Amino acid sequence: MRTNVFVFAAIAAVMIPSALFAQQPRPQLPQADYKFTVIKENPITSIKNQASSSTCWCFSTIAFLESEIIRIKGIKDAADYPDLSEMFVVSQSYKDRADKYVRLDGDLRFGPGSEADDVFHVIADYGIVPQEVMPGKQELPKHSEIDAVTKAYVEAIVKTSGRGGLSTTWKGGFDAMCDNFFGTAPASFEYKGKTYTPASYRDELGIVTSDYVNLTSFTHHPFYTKFALEIGDNWRGDASYNVPLNEFMDALKNAVEKGYTVAWGSDVSEIGFTRNGVGVLVDAKAMATGSDQARWVGADPAQAQKAPVEIPKELVPTQESRQEGYDNKTTTDDHGMQIYGIAKDQNGTTYYMVKNSWGETGKYKGIWFVSENFIAAKSMDLVMHKDALPKDLKKKLGIK
Repeated sequence: MRTNVFVFAAIAAVMIPSALFAQQPRPQLPQADYKFTVIKENPITSIKNQASSSTCWCFSTIAFLESEIIRIKGIKDAADYPDLSEMFVVSQSYKDRADKYVRLDGDLRFGPGSEADDVFHVIADYGIVPQEVMPGKQELPKHSEIDAVTKAYVEAIVKTSGRGGLSTTWKGGFDAMCDNFFGTAPASFEYKGKTYTPASYRDELGIVTSDYVNLTSFTHHPFYTKFALEIGDNWRGDASYNVPLNEFMDALKNAVEKGYTVAWGSDVSEIGFTRNGVGVLVDAKAMATGSDQARWVGADPAQAQKAPVEIPKELVPTQESRQEGYDNKTTTDDHGMQIYGIAKDQNGTTYYMVKNSWGETGKYKGIWFVSENFIAAKSMDLVMHKDALPKDLKKKLGIK
């Protein structure tokens, strides 16, 4: 009976914020008539859909690693592109998180969110499998139930652990819930005529998790050192290399131009990050004054879009404005995506091409064009292969 109370409380906690959000539609930036020219485009696998789950951290990093496998293995035919199992990683992450949560007596955020380095931990410790080996048990992820129940479960374990210690079966009970919901990870499997374990398949793909680095750029820690981003989803406490903003952006450009893709953590709860495939850094306060306010908040949508919409003028971020956003939490850890190309609009402004995990939505069927200014201002971190770094930065960071 006690467990049911915890479950209902957890479900209510999950559902109530969603209902409130649904009552307050997010303002939209009027869509300008962008014309993009692709400058550089690196291979990516097909667009996926995380659907009703908070697993962007996994979908984006798996997408990144699939592109890495294409690069490492020199795969030319899209028919041979890898398709890795997101639910293998998600399930293992939930299990690791539960273990740590209980060990810390609940002094840890327990939820579905995480970050890119979590995927590398899972692959290093457990390996990886193809999507067809562990596709998950739902056509599209819908995780509100498992998120509520697993949180209630570990909270109950912590609450009752003082009554004579932990049982020897609590972990097995948690693992059984994950296996039932996400699928059971195989000890070994047959794939394309060969027998693998998850670890041997990882090695066959050429993934060396220690070859990847995480960059960030904030002034409350010294540059050219490492620190753990102070965000709740960084529950493993992984550290990022802290570099000046200009070198942060140079590393991104260098990576894409040299044929690498990048896993990107960012804040997308911005009016400039539209739901139609464009991300630009606009001044929301300025746009919400005068006649513009009616165009994107209160006016009839059909009337609002009758007149041609010019490409908005962007703000120019600085190291200081970036830090201010992090400190006052107007820049938060919202979403993970994959950066894979460079393009320019008709005004010559540079954009990065981004693979999202919301299905084939928007004008560009799941692809976003995000300006340099937006990325400079709103990025939480970038993950890339160490060889994608500029040589001088690699030397400053002491990376071999």
